[in-house]
Amino acid sequence: MIDTTQIFNIASEEEFERMALDIFRFQLKNNPVYKEFCHYLGKSGSNVRGLEQIPFLPIDFFKTKKVVSTTVKEHIVFSSSGTTGQTTSKHYVSDLDVYERSFHKGFTHFYGEASQYCILALLPSYLERSGSSLIYMVNALIDKSQHPESGFYLDEMDVLAQTLERLDAEGKKTLLIGVSFALLDLVEKHPLQLKNTIIMETGGMKGRRKELIREELHDILKRGFGVTAIHSEYGMTELLSQAYSKGNGIFNTPPWMKLLIRDTEDPLSYLTYGKTGGINVIDLANINSCSFIATQDLGKEHEDGRFEILGRFDNSDIRGCNLMVI
Repeated sequence: MIDTTQIFNIASEEEFERMALDIFRFQLKNNPVYKEFCHYLGKSGSNVRGLEQIPFLPIDFFKTKKVVSTTVKEHIVFSSSGTTGQTTSKHYVSDLDVYERSFHKGFTHFYGEASQYCILALLPSYLERSGSSLIYMVNALIDKSQHPESGFYLDEMDVLAQTLERLDAEGKKTLLIGVSFALLDLVEKHPLQLKNTIIMETGGMKGRRKELIREELHDILKRGFGVTAIHSEYGMTELLSQAYSKGNGIFNTPPWMKLLIRDTEDPLSYLTYGKTGGINVIDLANINSCSFIATQDLGKEHEDGRFEILGRFDNSDIRGCNLMVI
């Protein structure tokens, strides 16, 4: 068995690779879907000795298979958003404590304790359905903040704008996390000038508005909120960890998460820094499902390990947490 506490105490690249290879061997043995996938590729515990040799499971498998590495019954099933008729992804989570440790430690790693903030959430499209891992995470962060005005807003744009203005004027550190179309709706009705507030978008127009490139979206939001930078969260139903950007669309991952950029013409090969390709995610918090996922997102890595999300493959479904398409 893998000691899950070790996952969140990784302190070096060497520790990360060692843990990733241990989890690869564990999931190869205990995850029937991943085991069969690796078998077709001729990959085994004996011929995988580095991160780039690990097979990455295409994310679509979460739509048609139960991707689990445990026989423990799931505590909760997270599901992706989708339009009518689309097959949605399902993530069977058998240990909610692992998810909660991941998002709490990830948030603290980049922003400090949630108790330092008043956390406001503008996530109407997610609140209107069940099974959202994002709603679960934000709700837990709101509880952790313990601020009396932390909470979700649905259609109360006037009240939200007034609350933001007042908290900001009082000098209270405030975080507003919202889906892109709702943040645009807010600033169109209530332009603001904020000095003590972080605006964080989770991406996605959800079919409510025309898709915008990231730079255009962020420029509109910066002007509308009167802030110098728009933060972003990169996560998805199939992952239990999140990456964050504090501006300019440049993301950092927590120590137990890593991205590799695969060649779009040869998915078993990897690209050097600065070149655009498909994003493979290693999320060690996915110990009980699959930690090695080939997403349908496009991006590029910087030499310092940070990365950008540049869009999605043309034939991909439109998803709730995708960033802007270029």
